[in-house]
Amino acid sequence: MAARGHVQDPNDRRLRPIYDYLDNGNNKMAIQQADKLLKKHKDLHCAKVLKAIGLQRTGKQDEAYALAQEVAALEPTDDNSLQALTILYREMHRPELVTKLYEAAVKKVPNSEEYHSHLFMAYARVGEYKKMQQAGMALYKIVPKNPYYFWSVMSLIMQSISAQDENLSKTMFLPLAERMVEKMVKEDKIEAEAEVELYYMILERLEKYKEALDVVRGKLGEKLTSELQSRENKCMAMYKKLHRWPECNALARRLLLKNSDDWQFYITYFDSVFQLIDESWTPPAEEEHSLEGEVHCSIEQAVNFIEERITEESKSSRPLRGPYLAKLELIRRLRHRGCNDEYKLGDPEELMFQYFKKFGDKPCCFTDLKVFVDLLPPSQYTKFIRQLLDVIPLAAAAENEVALPGDIKALQQHLCVVQLSRLLGIYHAMEKKQKLAVVRELMLRYRHGLEFGKSCLKTELQFSDYYCLLAVHLLLDLWLEGEEAAVWQCLTLLEEGLSHSPSNAQFKLLLIRIYCRLGAFEPVSELYSSLDAKHIQHDTIGYLLTRYAGSLGHYTAASQSCNFALRFFHSNQKDTSEYIIQAYKYGAFEKIPEFIAFRNRLNSSLHFAQVRTERMLLDLLLEANISTSLEESIKSMSLSPEEDDIPWKDLRDNRDLTVLFSWDPKDRDISEEHRKLSLEEETLWLRIRSLTLRLVSGLPTLGHTIQPKNSEKTAENGVSSKIDTIRALLQQLEAAVDSGKKFLEQKIQYPVLGPPPTRMAGFFSNGSCQCQTSLFYLVSDIYELDTNGLEDSAEIQERIGNSFKSLVERLTDLFNKCKGDLIEVRDGTLKTHPNLLENLVFFVETISIALWVSSYCDSVLRPFKSNLQKKKKKKKESSVAMPPVFTHFLDYVTELQTLTSNVIDHIKGLEIILTALKLEELSLKDTLLLQEEKKFTKTVQGKVQSSYHHSVQEIGELLKKRLDTIKKLKI
Repeated sequence: MAARGHVQDPNDRRLRPIYDYLDNGNNKMAIQQADKLLKKHKDLHCAKVLKAIGLQRTGKQDEAYALAQEVAALEPTDDNSLQALTILYREMHRPELVTKLYEAAVKKVPNSEEYHSHLFMAYARVGEYKKMQQAGMALYKIVPKNPYYFWSVMSLIMQSISAQDENLSKTMFLPLAERMVEKMVKEDKIEAEAEVELYYMILERLEKYKEALDVVRGKLGEKLTSELQSRENKCMAMYKKLHRWPECNALARRLLLKNSDDWQFYITYFDSVFQLIDESWTPPAEEEHSLEGEVHCSIEQAVNFIEERITEESKSSRPLRGPYLAKLELIRRLRHRGCNDEYKLGDPEELMFQYFKKFGDKPCCFTDLKVFVDLLPPSQYTKFIRQLLDVIPLAAAAENEVALPGDIKALQQHLCVVQLSRLLGIYHAMEKKQKLAVVRELMLRYRHGLEFGKSCLKTELQFSDYYCLLAVHLLLDLWLEGEEAAVWQCLTLLEEGLSHSPSNAQFKLLLIRIYCRLGAFEPVSELYSSLDAKHIQHDTIGYLLTRYAGSLGHYTAASQSCNFALRFFHSNQKDTSEYIIQAYKYGAFEKIPEFIAFRNRLNSSLHFAQVRTERMLLDLLLEANISTSLEESIKSMSLSPEEDDIPWKDLRDNRDLTVLFSWDPKDRDISEEHRKLSLEEETLWLRIRSLTLRLVSGLPTLGHTIQPKNSEKTAENGVSSKIDTIRALLQQLEAAVDSGKKFLEQKIQYPVLGPPPTRMAGFFSNGSCQCQTSLFYLVSDIYELDTNGLEDSAEIQERIGNSFKSLVERLTDLFNKCKGDLIEVRDGTLKTHPNLLENLVFFVETISIALWVSSYCDSVLRPFKSNLQKKKKKKKESSVAMPPVFTHFLDYVTELQTLTSNVIDHIKGLEIILTALKLEELSLKDTLLLQEEKKFTKTVQGKVQSSYHHSVQEIGELLKKRLDTIKKLKI
């Protein structure tokens, strides 16, 4: 707001106080000040707009919009009004109105460079590429500056990217853009690097790789200086596209001579060598090998080249990892091709040993060697680890004690070996006793290592943190093998680790996963917010939070976590437009398509669709027919059963499933297959949830309409088409449920640190699915009763009566699956039953749907009853028979009320048990627990107990509100 340009104008002085009030967030004072000013100066348009901004910010959107339109209709051309209106429209999320504003201003002041560029940026915000092209050219005609001309060219490229027809893009937009740039090249008007980048981009998109290469290698290419090796990288990309392997090889070789630590050029060098061998390429006898110089086209040359790099490296003042890893990479490729030449390079085991001796004290040593461990034969694993341990300087205080490192270097080396032991599966093969002994040793090393990090800041990680993590991974193995106590020890060690290293994200992420697996969501909210997830992370790791919040009964926290995520997704739309505008301003043209692709990827995000759907279901669960009617709730969400806004075909799984470190061997780690299956499962579950939401949103549209039987009009008034929509959605739901059941038959087990499974299995097994589906079928029957009337509908009434009976039975079954202790103490160990909690949450949801359907039944049966009573009075007979459907409905409502009361009593019982559970009395008899660990164990168990208590309370509160709505259902 403060950047308003410096204009000597008395109005500026008058407006200053209003600007200040708005900048300081004092909107009411801003409105008052604007009113005062408008009394004296009626024609001061800017004051009106500033008042509108104040109104917008105090929630009076309609008044603000009306005021703004008043000013916009006058087509102002003063800078203050235009800028203020731009700010207002942006806050209203109506960028399209800014374009109209500047279109009018440009007509009135046709030679204003400023207004023309504002118009261009306004078009950029709404993605009007054709108009951007025209605005850019109009600007260039007024002020012939190169950037304006190239804005127009870039807008042509954007038209080609957004065109549905690829043919049109390649035959019209891109060639036109190419001709426009060629014109500037011929006239020698190319000035900036961005303009050359744009020319290269056009040629690349037109697949004119030869011409693009000539541009980069020619005089224009000299302007490519802002990025290191920008020219070489572009040449390399074009050589690859053109399959000019000799040039690829020579250029990679030349760049490696300059910098023998640049890994990407080793990869290109090897790729090109093997391509040339496969093509049996031989260098020409007389002339140059290639445009880029000497070419290597045999394995001998490659081996010698790598050996030379290692010799060179030994003379270097700084040790370089590249040449040594390149040797291992070459061995791997030769082995993969079945060549017998790998012996020339040496034994991989010995090479890895030498590499460890040289770089073992660097944290990157493990990740470097991890890629090449499959070169070792499994029979050599133990020997290899022993060999590494022998070269680490460790000292033991006494004979039988653990030998500990004396400095950070030795600690890093030892940590590397421990990580490799886990990766090679040595720990997995151990017995339970051995594993526990290793856990003890690792924790001893962890605590000893803390001495080296005494001077670390709170934001720094301790050097020995990985010991603690590896110990937890071993305990997780034991837990999965059925050792219940191990999971509590995991939490204990992680909480201890976090107390020493409060910024360690791995500790927090692992705690989040384990607490959620145990059904305790309360500690998770705090842990997640302390991760301080930024921007895109709400999409990549947000699933860790949103998957469990609602399903464990923490409704308030679930609402908040959904809001966090949705706020990011919604602001992405607005923010991306700003990034695009900045890219135009600074000539970063190649970034513009990336920003657009980024925005599209987020709009198609699986997590976005899930959070949106779950958030709306949650809002209905918490509010519909409690604080507002179902109809109002659905209206406020702009929900419609006909509309499906999820881009099913383009859904993108942006989750980061490897966010948790894992040192597991390949066969135990998360695989590509797991990712595919998880995406399939998530999509199936999303489809079921989305259809449920749309079916619920269809209930109010069926509103009771009194129509004569078999009326022709029903189709016209739209209600019958609404029931058709409901029936069609019901068929889709049945199909989705069938697909879900088929999927679950595969009995997929994801790795413990892999993707969390959806709630689908519980939804089917506890009977919620059958309950909810039959509720929607009941809607169809009630509608039929409504259209046929009571007279000839004995069969429908009987069907409805049976449905009511079976629904009560199913709901009772579902309740029975919620019974049991949530936390129990068994053999001195705590065991939680999160599935019971999830079943309770499903019960609340199902009973809520039952009540919304009952409200619809109520709205249909009430008018019938009042009609019957009128008939009674007319005939003055006391014996007008009441149709059975009324009795059925009343019985059903009474049973629902009884059932809900029973569940509330059950929950009260759970609350009493949870409160009475004295965890202190748990005999922490495990001799493995040290005194300081016992302190953390108490904290952990207290957190889990408190979380369950909280869940039960929130579920109980919601059910009480639902019970009140049942009591109103007496026809």
